[in-house]
Amino acid sequence: MNILSFWVGLDYHEDAIRVCVMNAEGITLANRNCPNDVESVGELVWNYGEPSGIAVEACGGAAAFAHALQQRYQWRVRLAHPGYVNRLKQSPDKSDHDDAEILADLLRVDYLPEVWLPPVEILQLRRLVRYRQGQAAERKNIKQRIRALLREERMPRPNCNPWTKAWFQWVREDAPLLEQARWVMDQLLQDLKRVEERIGITEERMRSATEHDATTLALLEQKGVGLVTAVTLRAEIGEFSRFRSGKQLARFCTVTPLNSSSGKHQVEGGLVRQGNRELRRVVLEAAQRLARYEPKWRELKQRLKCQGKPGAVAVAAVANRWVRWLYHQMIETPVLAA
Repeated sequence: MNILSFWVGLDYHEDAIRVCVMNAEGITLANRNCPNDVESVGELVWNYGEPSGIAVEACGGAAAFAHALQQRYQWRVRLAHPGYVNRLKQSPDKSDHDDAEILADLLRVDYLPEVWLPPVEILQLRRLVRYRQGQAAERKNIKQRIRALLREERMPRPNCNPWTKAWFQWVREDAPLLEQARWVMDQLLQDLKRVEERIGITEERMRSATEHDATTLALLEQKGVGLVTAVTLRAEIGEFSRFRSGKQLARFCTVTPLNSSSGKHQVEGGLVRQGNRELRRVVLEAAQRLARYEPKWRELKQRLKCQGKPGAVAVAAVANRWVRWLYHQMIETPVLAA
């Protein structure tokens, strides 16, 4: 068995994996397809000994395969950022052969743009969080269709707030809808009820899945943070300690201002665009609650508005400051820092 150093690049696909083995001199020892199977990939790699490192481009299923490979062979597998890898490629041509080779080469020269590989528990928690996000989006869509139907039928507005019990009673019993519109409304109301029941079941599942998780419990102790916010932060951020600073975490949450300046000309470009949009949403919602009920954050929002900042910009600034503050709270918690 060869004991020389070598590196492996894996171009992951649903039905097959392209495996490139490269030695320390940058010479390709092997570059061929394998079935999407841990044993098949491991057998090919073992022909050259124990690898110095393995890289796989982040995509659907790649993280689960990386964990399976680590569990089976105790090899360190690193996830590569797909966007940065594409920018580093010099050739305009794209093939699985070249993709696997560039991954192995970047790993060999220690220039791989790496992303965090979450533990299996965090990956499973993300399944719950993103399922609930899908259900919440479906609920929003149904509500929009209900409002659209009422608007198209020129229904008068009742003397109550939308989505309250009194409002639902008016829609079900008193809104003077014609025959077909009434039937469609009844179907939409039933759909809304089913979606809300699924959301409730999912949230209960999220609660039971994190009832003994120290990080989630610490998040729940923070003001303005409820179950959905806490579990979403835990699932999407994972470990707060993997970030070097609160500023880096705020950028990951996409609540950092975008600098669009040139020379002496400075322009506010909104928030950074790359990142997790759902994570940004829950952070902004938490900031809105804090700016409404907590004196410290309410004062910050009012001060920014007095300076001429729009309300949305002030809330985004609160979110940015709060995430930085939260980072230090979580890092300084003894149980979490250990």
